[in-house]
Amino acid sequence: MQETVPALGIPPLGIPPLGIPNDLFVGTMTGLATCTPDEELHQVWPKFMVIVLLQGAQHFVMDGEHFRLDAGDADISVPQLFMLNVARPCLVRFVNDSDVAMRKVMVSAPLPWVQDLMRSCPEDGMPALRRFFAGHLNRFSFEPGRALIQLAERILEPPAAMQGELRTLYRKSNALQLMCEACLHMLDTTGTEAPKPVEMNRRQIARIHDHILENLARPLTVEGIAREMGLSTSSIQRHFKEHLGMTVYEFIRLKRLEAARAALERDGVPIAQAAWIAGYTSPTSFTAAFKKTYGLPPKHHRA
Repeated sequence: MQETVPALGIPPLGIPPLGIPNDLFVGTMTGLATCTPDEELHQVWPKFMVIVLLQGAQHFVMDGEHFRLDAGDADISVPQLFMLNVARPCLVRFVNDSDVAMRKVMVSAPLPWVQDLMRSCPEDGMPALRRFFAGHLNRFSFEPGRALIQLAERILEPPAAMQGELRTLYRKSNALQLMCEACLHMLDTTGTEAPKPVEMNRRQIARIHDHILENLARPLTVEGIAREMGLSTSSIQRHFKEHLGMTVYEFIRLKRLEAARAALERDGVPIAQAAWIAGYTSPTSFTAAFKKTYGLPPKHHRA
């Protein structure tokens, strides 16, 4: 089994994947904000991919279509599970527009593996999965539950006692289960009529808005906010975006940056303190985010 760091498991341009045609690829990434230092085009071979993004953001363009995943940072993380079917060879370009270090797992199965899987199923079975595998760049995403996150964590950090082929086998076994559970979730979601989502009114959105502003200095997660409000995380995310035009994570980050900017302009606090107010442990990361938002580095806003 081939293992590597790049997010999509891309072999060198023009070279087919190595190893057994039916084998899985398991890749992990920790500590880096981007999977490639360039934004050149790379070739991707037909495959089925499952990405679990636990932290950080990923933006790539495949056959002209933009794909964006954002799981937030260590303080405000919203893990994302993303499934993608690449039905034919195509080109991918990574857009390096995030400075948040990623924690990510990617499992991919080559086309022959997918074909063998579907041949083993009854022709009238799993229509939703058949439709997914029939289309190029079909995608499906959702917020994974605790069990799926634990599988991803096991792949990222196998027990220290496991080395060599045993470590590879451990990662592969968890990757197979991860892929299976992701497919089952898609079947459960698309195979039956989905329940009507609970609608949230403006008063509920205002309560969430006020709760976030009152607790900016505390660690905030979407799960924690949902628990406080008595609502589901998916409902909060969807309606927050609809009403305010941004995700919960983007709103929290913006408000913390606004608080840091006010402290700089009003009190002339040091950059390190402003970074702490904004929720950043690194003044360098804070400076980059501040400049990206306001156009100038924080030192130009100090009183």
